[in-house]
Amino acid sequence: MKFKWRYDGQIDRKLKSVLRSNGVTGTLIKVAVYHGGGMQINGHDAWTIDVVHPGDEVSLILPPEQANDHVPACDAPIHIAYEDRDYLILNKPAGVATVPAHHVPVQDSLVNRIKYYYQQQRYENQVTHVATRLDKDTSGLVIFPKHRFAHAILDRQLQAHQVIKRYLAFVSGRLTVQHGYIDAPQRRDPDSFVKRMVAPDGKAAVTEYWLEQANNDYSQVRIALHTGRTHQIRVHFAWLQHPLVGDQMYGGPMLINRQALHCHFISFYSPFLKRQIQVTAPVPEDLQRLMK
Repeated sequence: MKFKWRYDGQIDRKLKSVLRSNGVTGTLIKVAVYHGGGMQINGHDAWTIDVVHPGDEVSLILPPEQANDHVPACDAPIHIAYEDRDYLILNKPAGVATVPAHHVPVQDSLVNRIKYYYQQQRYENQVTHVATRLDKDTSGLVIFPKHRFAHAILDRQLQAHQVIKRYLAFVSGRLTVQHGYIDAPQRRDPDSFVKRMVAPDGKAAVTEYWLEQANNDYSQVRIALHTGRTHQIRVHFAWLQHPLVGDQMYGGPMLINRQALHCHFISFYSPFLKRQIQVTAPVPEDLQRLMK
C-alpha cells in the first residue's frame, strides 16, 4: 500500500523527518525498511537520510498484511455504517462480541466476521485491526482500521482523547440532575474476574451525561466518555444507584434482555482524506420501545 505527500516546507529536510511530520511512526518506517516496503522521493527509491527539497513528492510503501491463520473466518452478516480505503466502521448488534472469546463453540465475533468480509473483498491487507470495542451486549459503532498506518493514527487520537464517542442509555429510576459529571476512579472487583467497581485506588474514570427524559421507572440519558475504562458507564451509573436497564451484572431491572446502552455517534480525523469523519447509528428497536 502506497501513501504519498507533497512536501510544502520552505527548507530542505531529511526524508525521515518529512515522513514523521505526516504521522508516520518509527515502527512504520522500520516495517518499510526491513519487511518488504520502501520509501521514495519523486518516485525513486530513497533512504531515511536522503534530502527532500520543497515541492518534492515523498512516498511510504507498506507491505501487504497477511491474515492470522489462527483466527477463523465467519460468514455471519456485518452492518457497515461507514467504509473508505483506511477505515471500516460497523454498527454492532447487541449479543455479538467485538473480539473472539476463548472456549466458545462458534467464533462469530466482529473480528471473525470482518476476516470473512476482507477475504470476499480480496483486500490487500487481511489483518483485522481493532481500535475501539464495545461489550458484547452493548450495541453501536465500532472502528476497525484497515491497515497498520491507519491503526497508528487512530491510536494516537484515542490516547489524546480526540476521538469523540456519544452513547444513549436508559438507567433505572428517575434522574433529577439535568447535566451530570461523574468523576469516580474504578478498578477490578476483587471478587470477580469481569466485574469492575468504583474505588479510591482505581484508575481515573470520568463520565458526563445529559438527561433527555424520565419517568418513575427509568431515565433516558445521553453520555460522553472522557476516559475509556472497562464497563465505565455501567459501573458509574450503578455507583449512583441508577444501574442501566437490563444490566444484570450491576443490578439493573430486566426490562430488556441486555444492558440498555448504544454507541450512536463517532467522530475522528482522517489525515488520509484530510477531513473529520462523523458517523451515526440508528437506535435499535429494543431501545426505541423504551423511548416510547
